[in-house]
Amino acid sequence: MARRAVERELSRERILEAARHLFITKGYRAISMRSIGQHLGYSHGSLYYHFKEKAELFYAIVMKDFNDLNDLLLEVSARPLCEGMSKLEQLMLEFIRFGLDNPYQYEIMFMIRDEELLAYCRAEQGRCFDMFAILVRQYLLDDQYSEEERRTVPRTLFLSLHGFISYYIQDRIGFDEIKPAALAHIKVLCRSLYSKV
Repeated sequence: MARRAVERELSRERILEAARHLFITKGYRAISMRSIGQHLGYSHGSLYYHFKEKAELFYAIVMKDFNDLNDLLLEVSARPLCEGMSKLEQLMLEFIRFGLDNPYQYEIMFMIRDEELLAYCRAEQGRCFDMFAILVRQYLLDDQYSEEERRTVPRTLFLSLHGFISYYIQDRIGFDEIKPAALAHIKVLCRSLYSKV
């Protein structure tokens, strides 16, 4: 009975947060289930109640983070327009906010370099980009963009946002601190899109 109480106390969410932090700061290969347990103050056996192995734990982190971002993108697309901003600008601004306010998540999702781990991320990266592209295309008027442009513009915007986030994330600058630069960045991107009209 005491073991069950401890296992409930050590929530899946707590394990995910600790593991995410350790994977980013020390690297996936340097971390074991034992070291995650020690970091949390529990035996590694407690972790196996939630996850069979380290790879399953890593994949759970990746899935949760991408699901959170996809949910945010859908939620932004359903929001009413903000004064002075187009829906496309709102979408891009929230993408930047997510990256800068969740640096550990963003790094695991889009910046991890370990080939073994990329296998866990690639499919989810593709799913996230597809969602982003669908939403962006909703805001591109059919009669003003060729089929080729409708295919390439979302990738161009996505990569531009990723570059912006990647530049500032290394200094752990939060979104509120950099918001004016983020707004200027998306305004320039959208101005170049709308100048076509």
